[in-house]
Amino acid sequence: MSLKVDRDSMAFTFKGGMLPMTVMELTSADPERIREQLAGKLSQSPAFFQHTPVVLNVEKLDEPHLALERICAVCRAHKLLPVAVRGGPDPVKQSAWALGLGWFPPQEVSRPRPLESVAGEGDADDEIAESLEPSEPPGEIVAPDALPGTTAGGRIYRGTVRSGQQVTAPEGDLVVVGSVNAGAEVLAAGSVHVYGALRGRALAGIHGDAQAGIFCRELHAELLSVAGNYKRLEDVDLRLLGTPVQVRLSDDQLGITPLS
Repeated sequence: MSLKVDRDSMAFTFKGGMLPMTVMELTSADPERIREQLAGKLSQSPAFFQHTPVVLNVEKLDEPHLALERICAVCRAHKLLPVAVRGGPDPVKQSAWALGLGWFPPQEVSRPRPLESVAGEGDADDEIAESLEPSEPPGEIVAPDALPGTTAGGRIYRGTVRSGQQVTAPEGDLVVVGSVNAGAEVLAAGSVHVYGALRGRALAGIHGDAQAGIFCRELHAELLSVAGNYKRLEDVDLRLLGTPVQVRLSDDQLGITPLS
């Protein structure tokens, strides 16, 4: 009997993917405290609270019997959609599953990786994947302030990242020698360097690296995120729009400063 499946008759296929996700790191298990803070956040950035999926990170809580159902209800009342829980003991895991949520194990602390080449995929005209050599920035473009702090291993993408495209560097820095259009996404385990206009979404430190950053020649980004801390376009100082900037974490706050 043939095991070959007619693709036209298939209802679905499984595919791996890396999707940008907002992580809500809980430092209190009190639903009322969470409700109060969310109400303040909603008044500051109403555009963010539009049925945004979030992962509830409970690693900093020592609560074996977390009121997870109440916390999820508070989130949904403020137009946040919990989709999974990260961390917590077995009772928390069981509660997450009972509520129809996914569960992720605690996040491992990222460790430096040896310098290595990262094979790339994509259009031959647009992309060339290379090992990221700290002493040789791409082409003739030199941004000395951006290069210190790059992580070993990485990816260089040459060309424009178009709307609907997602370019990732899961093991190091991502260097885009070109622009990132609105509706496009660039993600990296390390830092994101854009030698052009950044109009889409840029997420650095996607595995939790707080030392990562975002560097671009021209800032118009829809969303900026470093290690899960984010800012949207409406949160950015208007004086910085259209200018070269660097985005870094300092005391768990995302700071945007001119890139000289």
